[in-house]
Amino acid sequence: MRTFQKYQPLLVAKHVKGFFSGRVYIQGRGDFSYAKGMLIMPDDAKPEHQDTVQEINQLIVELQANAMAA
Repeated sequence: MRTFQKYQPLLVAKHVKGFFSGRVYIQGRGDFSYAKGMLIMPDDAKPEHQDTVQEINQLIVELQANAMAA
């Protein structure tokens, strides 16, 4: 499990995109699981948790699109 001391969405997105599955912990945001290079939305997610998952997954999609265009 990787721990991030600060919420840096781009850094988290690059980490998640680079690995197939695992878990990350973001200080002040909580514990997140990911699979297939995307964060997984838990069933009992709070609004802050949902916002974080959506933001990071959007960054991952943008990173993948930029890699395809280059």
